[in-house]
Amino acid sequence: MEILHSFAPVVTPTSRVLILGTMPGAMSLAKQQYYGFPHNAFWRIMAALTGTPGVPEAYPERLAMLRRHGIALWDVCHSCRRAGSLDSNICDEAPNDVPGLLAAHPTIRAVAFNGGPALRLFKRHIGLKAVGEGRALLALPSTSPANASWSYERKLAAWMELKQWLL
Repeated sequence: MEILHSFAPVVTPTSRVLILGTMPGAMSLAKQQYYGFPHNAFWRIMAALTGTPGVPEAYPERLAMLRRHGIALWDVCHSCRRAGSLDSNICDEAPNDVPGLLAAHPTIRAVAFNGGPALRLFKRHIGLKAVGEGRALLALPSTSPANASWSYERKLAAWMELKQWLL
């Protein structure tokens, strides 16, 4: 298995929430786009969370939507090996410098994990203390279609908790 590498963070000097995934899936890596798999609910949820009427078609517009609303985006893993796209297949992982990103962006008031695997990898490689005092930690349900036990409506309701940190 080849070594896979994540993308650069999407962040601005006014970001208020950082959303951390695990590692882009195979289709996302091929497209070079966060959440590039069309059945992943991430972009639909972000549009609803930000009050954007519909998901922007073009990827640069999707990123602009996040930036406008104070949402930063990155992954816990800088690199890993993985067959397919399932988080459970991640191995030989190395973390991104999330503590460095948080230190450089003190406006980030909450760190949200897109699914349990992102939180587990963060705890294993970085540690919750790295988030720093005064920042909220939110463990949210994965937006992936592999998380079939949660309906879109349940996922959306849970993710709406982020709204308070975006005000």
